[in-house]
Amino acid sequence: MSTPHVLLGLLAEGDKHGYELKRAHDRRLPRARPLAFGQVYATLGRLERDGLVAAAGQDRDAGPDRTAYALTPAGRDALAAWLAEVEPPMPYVASTLFAKVVVALLVADTGHVRSYLVAQRRAHTDRLRELTAVKTDPSASLDDVVAADYAIAHLDADLRWLHTTLERVADWHREVHS
Repeated sequence: MSTPHVLLGLLAEGDKHGYELKRAHDRRLPRARPLAFGQVYATLGRLERDGLVAAAGQDRDAGPDRTAYALTPAGRDALAAWLAEVEPPMPYVASTLFAKVVVALLVADTGHVRSYLVAQRRAHTDRLRELTAVKTDPSASLDDVVAADYAIAHLDADLRWLHTTLERVADWHREVHS
C-alpha cells in the first residue's frame, strides 16, 4: 500500500487533520493493515515538505492544536498520476504462509507437514465464512463488501494452493515410501 497516495486520496474528500485521516483510513480501508497515528503524521510531514499538501488551518477540540491539511495542485497531480499507473503484478511470493510451508517441507516429516496444511486450510475456511457473512450483512458498507471480496479472492487462491500442495505432499510421500 502506498500510504502517501492513500492519504492524498483521503484529502481529496476535503481538508482533514491527522486524527481524521486515521479514522477515514480505517473506515474506507476496513480490511487493510492498520495505519498508526505516527505513520500518518510522519507521512503528512513528508507530503508537506514535498509540496503535495499544505496546512489549511488549526482547530482545538478540548485538546492540543490540530493542523488540518489540504491537497495542493501538485498533490492533486501526484494523486492523478498514481491512479493512472497500472499496478504491476508482484514479481515475488511475499507470503508468510508460503515461507512456512517451504520451511516445513525442509525440516519436518510429511505427516507433520500434512497436519499443518490441513490446520491451515481449516483456518482459511473459517475466515472465508466470516468474510462471506460480512458480504451478506445488510448493514455492511460498500467499502466492507469490496474489502471482503478482495480478501475472499486471496483466501480462495490460498485454499486452491493448499489443496494442490497437500496432493503433492501425499504423492511425494507415496513415491518415497513405496
